[in-house]
Amino acid sequence: MSVSDHLQRFQFLEGAVRGEICQFDEAYQAVLSRHEYPEAIQYLLGQALAGVALMAANLKFEGSLILQIQGDGPMSVLMVECNHRGELRGIARYDAERMDEQVDFTWTALAGVGQVILTLDPEDGERYQGIVALEGETLGAALAGYFAQSEQLPTYFNLAADGTHAGGLMLQVLPQVDDQGESDLWERAQGLANTLKPEELLGLALQDVLYRLFHEEEVELYPADDLSFRCTCSRERSGNALRAIDLEELLEIAAEQDGKIEVDCQFCRQQYVFDEIDLRQLHLPSAGSSESLQ
Repeated sequence: MSVSDHLQRFQFLEGAVRGEICQFDEAYQAVLSRHEYPEAIQYLLGQALAGVALMAANLKFEGSLILQIQGDGPMSVLMVECNHRGELRGIARYDAERMDEQVDFTWTALAGVGQVILTLDPEDGERYQGIVALEGETLGAALAGYFAQSEQLPTYFNLAADGTHAGGLMLQVLPQVDDQGESDLWERAQGLANTLKPEELLGLALQDVLYRLFHEEEVELYPADDLSFRCTCSRERSGNALRAIDLEELLEIAAEQDGKIEVDCQFCRQQYVFDEIDLRQLHLPSAGSSESLQ
């Protein structure tokens, strides 16, 4: 793991405003290495990974936070995930022909009209999903808009990626806080954060960025957390997905594909192969649970 693949949480002592800042390169490169993406989508994928890492830092349970952007632009899907251990994965879907014809590579042009979907997926318990319209001139603005609409929490994002490094800064007013003192601190913190340039966010050490921005404020730093790439796919989860399909249908599919079914993970490109014996084994009464493939 790179020394820069970290997330730092902090809080302003003067009032109830918290923040997170992150930088990572190895995890970002691991995601990009699984697929060939146009440069503009590489940048957006890095920003999205930074955004989901920042949001996942506030998880109060063991599990994952999944961010999906769905739109009618050349980039139809942007999906990233981070769990409570700081393990990241992500993928983007795009229309190659439309990308070749594209002349405007701004966030709004690539995503088009769509929605932001945020899913909380605890290891124990039920999923929660929030959906809002996709709005904002940047991905960071779109995420801030989600919190404004869905959670009613003032939130700020500054996200950056250059194809090699990714990073982000998030500020948020703590829930159930609403007075003039907090408002003054919030406006001041946002103003300072807006002075941060992408090259600083990606190139300076985390604590150097925080000092540059907030050295005149009283800020408490918490222990840094690691970030890394890890895909949650497995042969067992792939088998559980196949188990939901009738055995005879599976055998027919396998017969058309040299006697086997190949399941590819869309995130990491890992391939799992099931032959006829495997497929019959999956449908034995004692075979596994009903957990679905990611």
